[in-house]
Amino acid sequence: MPRKKPPATVPPSTPIKSIQYDLFALFVTNEPNSVSNTVELWESIPKYFFTPKQVEKLRTADGLARPCKWEYSYNGFPCTVKIQPALIEEEDGNFRAYFPGVTEELVEEALKKFFTDKHYGTHDPHNAESWVRFSLSMLYRELMARGRSRSYKEIKRAIEIMNKCNIAFFKEGKELWSGAILQDLVTVNRKEYIADTDSHHIARLPLFISNAINQIEYRQFNYDRLMSCNEQLARWIYKRLINRFRQAGFLNQYHFMYSDIEQSSGLLQQGRETDNRKKVISSLEELQKCGVLMRYETDERKQGRKVVDIKYTLYSGSDFIREQKAANKRATDAERIMAVNNSS
Repeated sequence: MPRKKPPATVPPSTPIKSIQYDLFALFVTNEPNSVSNTVELWESIPKYFFTPKQVEKLRTADGLARPCKWEYSYNGFPCTVKIQPALIEEEDGNFRAYFPGVTEELVEEALKKFFTDKHYGTHDPHNAESWVRFSLSMLYRELMARGRSRSYKEIKRAIEIMNKCNIAFFKEGKELWSGAILQDLVTVNRKEYIADTDSHHIARLPLFISNAINQIEYRQFNYDRLMSCNEQLARWIYKRLINRFRQAGFLNQYHFMYSDIEQSSGLLQQGRETDNRKKVISSLEELQKCGVLMRYETDERKQGRKVVDIKYTLYSGSDFIREQKAANKRATDAERIMAVNNSS
């Protein structure tokens, strides 16, 4: 017999007092609107690497598509992500498969930023559930203000894709989590499903984020800088630096291999390898222009005349160093406050 679909989780009807959420929403900065949080484990899952051309190749003649599987490594462990596309009904009544891409990535960043505002976020530490309230108009204005404008139609479609696609995460061959990017989507006080651009909606964020809030396993970063990056790969590298280059300084450096970024990001899928390498350089140059990097160096590893790998060595810019120091202080303060709270 087919398994019954579990009942949808209902958002809390009243605010929940949570010191974990208070700390998540408290930043070390003079400009709280310019910062947000990143959760490394969730960000490390490659789920937004699809381009329109890639999606079109995955679709069958009738517009449907099989799930896409991608193998990668995280902290030395073999991982797999399996993405089941969202089936969206088109105006002609036919269904078409959609995978999450750049627009969905940007919408998620905006929603996570909304979530840090207690007017729009609720966190239940006991059930490890986090809910964000939003409207299409809020998302439209936020993306436009950050230079990432999308139409109402594109935003609505992105929300549907994020709610109807399914992400399954495997570590060392064992499935650890399966769910949507936005779960249990609820339209508040409206019969229409995402019809009115000003009506509010509530969605549950992935368990990775809720667990990170409870365990204080998240990190402050410059949300303005992230959203200003045009290259999707530049945003991915920036997130990686935020989470892993925590002791950024003028005397320190960070390096990674081309083979690692190729496997872990899912973003280097150009037709020719030379185009993929140009994409990495373009992303590093953008990070240099926006103040994340002071400079970078490349070291080609060859077998004969063939380039088999490339080592990139990064030197942080003053803005990034200052932001990482603030993120370190914020993390230390949060751990201290939680320790005092747990002991009282």
